[in-house]
Amino acid sequence: MASFTRSSAPILAGILASAILSGLYARGGAGWMLGFVFLAPWLLALDANRTLAGTLLCAWAMSVAYTAAVFAWLGTAIGGYTQTGSGVGMAVLLLAAPLFQPQFLAFALVRHLAVRRYGPVLAACAAAAAWVATERLMPRLLDDTIGYGLYPSRLLRQAADVGGAAGLTFMLLLANQGVAAALARRAGGARAILKPLTLAALVPLLLAGYGQAVLSALPASSGKSLRMGMIQSNIVDYERQRQEKGTYAVVREVLDMHFAMTYDAVVHQHADAVLWSETAYPTTLGHPKSEAGAEFDREILGIVNSAGVPFVLGTYDRDAAGEYNAAAFVEPGKGLLGFYRKTHLFPLTEYVPAWLDGPVLRRWLPWTGSWQPGSGARVFPLRLADGREIPVLPMICLDDMDAGLAIQGARLGAQVILTMSNESWFTDRLGVDLHHAAAAFRSIETRLPQFRVTPNGYSAVIDATGTVLAGARKDERVLVVGNLPVSTPPRTLMVILGDWVGLTATVFLVLLAATAAFSFLRTSREEEQSEPACALAFPVNVAVLPPAARFVAGALRAFARASLLWMGAAMLLSDTLRGHTLAQMRTFAGLFIIPEAASWCVLYAFGAQASIENGRLVLARGARRLELALRNIVAVKPWCVPVPVPGVTLHLTSGGRWRYGLATANPMSLAWALASAARVPMPLSTSSRSIAYAKARSSVRRGRLDHPFVKFVLFPGLLAIPAFRLHQHIAFGSSFGEYTMFGLKAYLIAFGLWWASWAIGVVLTAAALRAVTEAGTLLAVLLRPAWTIEVRRWLERFGLAALYLGLPSWLLLLVYGG
Repeated sequence: MASFTRSSAPILAGILASAILSGLYARGGAGWMLGFVFLAPWLLALDANRTLAGTLLCAWAMSVAYTAAVFAWLGTAIGGYTQTGSGVGMAVLLLAAPLFQPQFLAFALVRHLAVRRYGPVLAACAAAAAWVATERLMPRLLDDTIGYGLYPSRLLRQAADVGGAAGLTFMLLLANQGVAAALARRAGGARAILKPLTLAALVPLLLAGYGQAVLSALPASSGKSLRMGMIQSNIVDYERQRQEKGTYAVVREVLDMHFAMTYDAVVHQHADAVLWSETAYPTTLGHPKSEAGAEFDREILGIVNSAGVPFVLGTYDRDAAGEYNAAAFVEPGKGLLGFYRKTHLFPLTEYVPAWLDGPVLRRWLPWTGSWQPGSGARVFPLRLADGREIPVLPMICLDDMDAGLAIQGARLGAQVILTMSNESWFTDRLGVDLHHAAAAFRSIETRLPQFRVTPNGYSAVIDATGTVLAGARKDERVLVVGNLPVSTPPRTLMVILGDWVGLTATVFLVLLAATAAFSFLRTSREEEQSEPACALAFPVNVAVLPPAARFVAGALRAFARASLLWMGAAMLLSDTLRGHTLAQMRTFAGLFIIPEAASWCVLYAFGAQASIENGRLVLARGARRLELALRNIVAVKPWCVPVPVPGVTLHLTSGGRWRYGLATANPMSLAWALASAARVPMPLSTSSRSIAYAKARSSVRRGRLDHPFVKFVLFPGLLAIPAFRLHQHIAFGSSFGEYTMFGLKAYLIAFGLWWASWAIGVVLTAAALRAVTEAGTLLAVLLRPAWTIEVRRWLERFGLAALYLGLPSWLLLLVYGG
């Protein structure tokens, strides 16, 4: 126990030190400088763990410590919302920490595996890539990332227009690993630590240099300014007030306060438009639920007409599907123009998954909403009194954590972001600060200025560099009015490419894994090829095929394989099968699986074990035996056409062929073994085209990537996951949308259909590549028999690369090519 304590103490100390530094870094101010070093103690603790289990345990502990240090406010909020107390809320948060912050586990795992194979530099890049790829691919509650911590630095945060907050996270991770490497080498003196420390120092220098260049080059806006009045009413906790005062009284108080502050904004402050916070009008605008609601609607329209300026206000919308958290655009003289519906709803507060919803939950959490998600970014025209029409992008609360929504809006032509939020549930200033910083990054990434309003802080006017030009403190009632220049923004790399860092990191990891796999495969092949070709241990499995059986099995298999080529061509050239998964499955089963299975059954029916006993070839299947004296064999020749599978023919002293053919997975080894046992010559000259072709086929041993389970089960599943996730986002609004709406069974069936579709696609692609490989081998046999083996090996490598790299690349091009 004492030994365990002594060995564990430095590791625990490293985790604790990084957690404390994380908390200071997240709190902003001058703490942003800790972003380049705060993970170094934990990285040293990781290096102290030599085993994979120890590495993962250290990563789990860090995810818990980091969550406690940075997101304790969320645990308190959970306890307050559920009325179970902050202790229970914190316990739930810490138990879920590995799911809340899974990037720590991915980072540690990849770093542990990569450092031994690729060395420290490439391992550092791979680990950082694993971190940002995990944040990109895995749905997480807040979509937070450590790059947001650089917001207090006006210079360094400007690089977000290149790679977003994820790009800053990647750079911070590289710097932290450089610092950790320098600390690990400190015993070697100044020269030992100079290189990693220099590489770590380059990160802030590069970011600062880029930031300075951008701030110097940003063009001054030539357009007129938009002057927005934002109402921070400091009226919160509507549900409690409803219980105390009644719904009508609460709505009356909210509207009276907003009307009074709006009057000041328009009449005294000369605002061009007015912005109310999220759900400031706490009922459905335009779809009244009562006569009182209809009267409130008419009153709002009257105020807008009197003000003579457009309003954008947080409210609710509804249709046959349900209610939506929405932003309403109201124009004087024209009334309600339309709604933006919030895209990203907060789980267990704004919506509940269908499998969890029910009377019991509603009784425990009576304030839990049941809103529906919106369909994504929308750009609305904001028509001002002076005749200008400004395209604006509305976002509500959690929407501003998604860089993709802001990018979509910029691509649709938005010139200003209007963000509405409700921060009243934040129990700590840290949560408010983090949310404000994340929202500001959307302006940096797109170079769109932003007006951001909340009911109790921080409301702010944010320019294209992320700088707050005007704002309000938390928990104060104030009218915030500010001007922002409006013009067509420059197109940043983020707007052009989208949120590309996580995607690029994923591709990098796939390529790195493929390189390792191919290297392992090549090593395995070299080891296998160093063995003598005749190394065959009897007994060996064969199929003893009479001519009729070989014909039937061969015909079935030839039909099945030809059907794959036909099906692939049909899917490329017509729409009959493409996009119709069930039709693909029926066709695939009827034309390939059934005849392929029938051919396999024929081979199985004639299967036996071959062995050499007392100078005789013995073929046994249970109690049945078939024997042939080795002295009667004068030649052993591989089949010229390997149908249904490769095999050999035995030539007898009588001058004819033995009536049975022997089908086997490795005909050359069997031919060598039988020829050696029968003491007959084996024709090995490459001038014999059939022998050259058989030798070329046998020279390539199948590695792990050629295993049917890996190729046709696991690999299609990996391809199906991102495609299925995209489908879920498009069709249902989130990665688990169908699951929350229709349950686990429907969700699994849907994923099964996607997997089946990709499995069919992989089989068809593999069949086409196999046809290319066989055709290329035959061409080499005809033209240069001596080159056949080398040509075959390169064709096999090409086929694997085309399958395992080509299909993922095609998927990425299909999804992100636009």
